[in-house]
Amino acid sequence: MFRGKIKGLVVILFLSIFVVSCGDLEGNNDHGRTAGSHSKKKLEVEEPKEPINIKHEITISAIGDILIHNSVYDDARNDDGGYDFKPMLERVKPFLSDTTITIANQETMIGGTELGLSSYPSFNSPIEVGDALKWAGIDVVTLANNHTLDRGEAAIQNAIKHWETIDMMYTGAYKDEEDQKTIRIYDTEEGISVAFLSYTYGTNGIPVPIGKDYLVNLIDQKLIEMDIEEAKEKADVVIVSLHFGNEYERMPNQSQKDLVQFVADLGVDVVLGHHPHVLQPVDWVTGEQGNKTLVIYSLGNFLSGQNEYYRQVGGIVKFTVTKTMENGEASVRVHTPKFLPTYVKYNNWQDFEVIPMYQLADSDLPNADQRYKEIKAHMSQWIPDLKFIEK
Repeated sequence: MFRGKIKGLVVILFLSIFVVSCGDLEGNNDHGRTAGSHSKKKLEVEEPKEPINIKHEITISAIGDILIHNSVYDDARNDDGGYDFKPMLERVKPFLSDTTITIANQETMIGGTELGLSSYPSFNSPIEVGDALKWAGIDVVTLANNHTLDRGEAAIQNAIKHWETIDMMYTGAYKDEEDQKTIRIYDTEEGISVAFLSYTYGTNGIPVPIGKDYLVNLIDQKLIEMDIEEAKEKADVVIVSLHFGNEYERMPNQSQKDLVQFVADLGVDVVLGHHPHVLQPVDWVTGEQGNKTLVIYSLGNFLSGQNEYYRQVGGIVKFTVTKTMENGEASVRVHTPKFLPTYVKYNNWQDFEVIPMYQLADSDLPNADQRYKEIKAHMSQWIPDLKFIEK
């Protein structure tokens, strides 16, 4: 009898399951329900994603004129007849090699000894100058200046051959038309590209050979505008070096200001000035689109044989470039300029060396501290918060 009851219960349970199953087959249950809409599952609302914001940064340094007078290359001469300029740059090398890119104005062509070395007024320098700059951390040299044609095309071609041999980017003077048409763009590992352009007001009355305009870039607003337009299309940052102004004047003239405003209106990011052989102040210039252009009207002499105090003072300008990628859109900003005043020390036209001014003692330069303070005030008069490098 007990077994009969169990069998009866099994039968009833089986029939119940069968009825439910049939109900499913007849569509009595909600098959449109998902896991997210299950009555026992709480629906979670997905939070909106933060916009993608990626920043890359590089730093850039620039120095003024490398103007190799005979006193400088005589001091660099070795017993074997070669030249070594490295000791002259040893104390500033740490400040030249600590940025992503460093640029120098190579005022004298390194045409080499085969053309005969010479100094003012017609310069030709040893190729070892280039080796020393490479060793010290220079990555780019500008070649458009009033001494570019001093020793003719042969010196330019010799110099370019050596720059290429040591893998140094050059701009402002070129070996042929095709070379001139190639905008110099430095692609960094950080994903920021920088274009370098270079122009000079003239060549000391030496005519550019007919059909060879590529030997030196002259300041021509149409040429500059075309080059800047192409550079902006191909690079994130555009830096223009201008050889202009009046020699030995410590403030820019109106022509300098007008030309800087012209390139700022075209959207140039940085202007590096050369030729006065003395320092002229740093400034921010606003372009017509509201853009800010960093300007150093003159970086002075970095290494030369000139012997008047202000002509022995130069410097290293440094600044940061930040590229921000946000939702597929890129924006680039130049900011945080800094300056390191330098001094060319020598004794009886020997033992030339470039020294950071903050490291000078009175034995190096009489009243060194007061002179250093005056240079800082001069360079920062338009940017009162300009930072100075002192370590």
